Amino acid sequence: MSLIAVLIVGGVLRFWNLDLKPLWMDEVITAIFSFGRNYGEIPLEQFFRVSALDQVFQLKATSCANIAQTVSTQSVHPPLFFCWMHQWLQIAPGNWIWKLRSLSALAGVAAIFGMYWLNRLAFSASAGVAAGLTMAVSPFAVYLSQEARHYTVPMLFVIVGLMGLVRIGQDLVQQRRDPKIWMGWVLANAIGFYVHYFLLLAIGAEFFALAVLQMRLRPATKFWWRTWGAILAAGLGIIAICLPWLPTFISHMTRPETDWLETSPSAWWSFLAPLYQLAAGWVVMFVSFPVEFQPTWMIVLSALLMLSFSGWLIYCVLRGLKRLWQEANWETLILLSFVGGVLLEFLAIVYVLGKDLTQVPRYNFIYYPAVCALVGASFWRQRASSKWILYSVGALSCVFVISNVAFLKPYTPDRVAQNIVTGTDCRAIVMSYNDFQDIALGIGFALAVRSTETRSPQICPPAQFAFLSKTQSDPDIWNRLSNLPAAKVGQVWAIMPGLRRADFPKTLKVQNSVCTLNPDWQYRIGLPYSGYQCRNL
Repeated sequence: MSLIAVLIVGGVLRFWNLDLKPLWMDEVITAIFSFGRNYGEIPLEQFFRVSALDQVFQLKATSCANIAQTVSTQSVHPPLFFCWMHQWLQIAPGNWIWKLRSLSALAGVAAIFGMYWLNRLAFSASAGVAAGLTMAVSPFAVYLSQEARHYTVPMLFVIVGLMGLVRIGQDLVQQRRDPKIWMGWVLANAIGFYVHYFLLLAIGAEFFALAVLQMRLRPATKFWWRTWGAILAAGLGIIAICLPWLPTFISHMTRPETDWLETSPSAWWSFLAPLYQLAAGWVVMFVSFPVEFQPTWMIVLSALLMLSFSGWLIYCVLRGLKRLWQEANWETLILLSFVGGVLLEFLAIVYVLGKDLTQVPRYNFIYYPAVCALVGASFWRQRASSKWILYSVGALSCVFVISNVAFLKPYTPDRVAQNIVTGTDCRAIVMSYNDFQDIALGIGFALAVRSTETRSPQICPPAQFAFLSKTQSDPDIWNRLSNLPAAKVGQVWAIMPGLRRADFPKTLKVQNSVCTLNPDWQYRIGLPYSGYQCRNL
């Protein structure tokens, strides 16, 4: 299959149903900053119609410096992706949700092209096509490409960094040096830091791979000692370019928004959780069948098929890697060392720093390109039937992802909205918040409720929504809710992060209505929410 055909397949899978899934918390954060807005424009401590949020998702012309200032204080991310997204929103066609996601989809197609060149450089043109097609039909890559987040864009920088790493390694093996490659490699890595902080992990793993290669080369090799100096100089160069943002980066790492990643010592087996979460993350890179919110028989069948396919895939990859290793392919060593370096970093972050990155499969984007390159190279010289099994299963998995039955959005805003939009009673929704992320999460629910209401027959105005702060100094949110001005309602829904089901009161008051908890309207999808039936006093 030619490269053009691979790019067409990858593009169709990434742009197909691009705006089907609901926006969730992280995508709302992208929208707020990329539209040139900030959380100060969100109505708080009052009921409002969801239509009031429309102005937040209207493009406001601003500068990258202003976006960077907002991101530095209201987020825990670097600014460059949001600046680029702001520019993209000015020229992209379509509705605003499609615009938000289309940059990631476009970067996803570019990543396929990058994978081709990476494996062409490391192995051959046919190996490049194999890696490109592997990424094109990867459910994980399609999932990332349909997220309005900085995953596929920094993944491009990882691929460019790996290209530079392979070229540097090839030069070292052949006892030559090209300063331009070193400088380009330093620049790509440093810019990547301003796109996503996790590029630091990729940078560290690249230096680890260089060190492994150096140790395999003889000290008597030409430039061997000077290469260590070049490696040190490259590291200092990256630090120098990143230095202006390092204080902000350090402050972001201590923000409470990252506390949700903390490991839980609740049981002895929790120590093993990161290991099987890592393994699960590897599986869904290449196969993802419906296992979330499905009938039991479907979950069991899908899990068995995925495990069977994974066993076959491991066998094929190991056989391919053995053949590459026997050919004394230095590029294989470099890519394997990079993957190993990132995994060591992940485990160190989990077991030393107490932040469990493995519970979030999407964070595997940082080393996924190297895994994809190795899998593509492993299947490069295998039977055609084996290749087409890999590609066919991947393509089927992509259809599941595109159809919103695999890789569901976290907190499933669409399912929450379906549970809330019941009957024809006028409804009000209140959500407590502790930080900006809770507000973004609530906006995702509000947008999903409005979308669901437009598809359902309604005799009431659109739902009212309210954000109420909940802090240790002001825990009694229910009394403040009773005094909040609101239009007449027949239902009240309370979304309360951090509460248990038993913490919801049996009755509550909203304006001139008394509302009674409906036991059939109590749910938990990542956080608890409960519904109340109201009657006028």
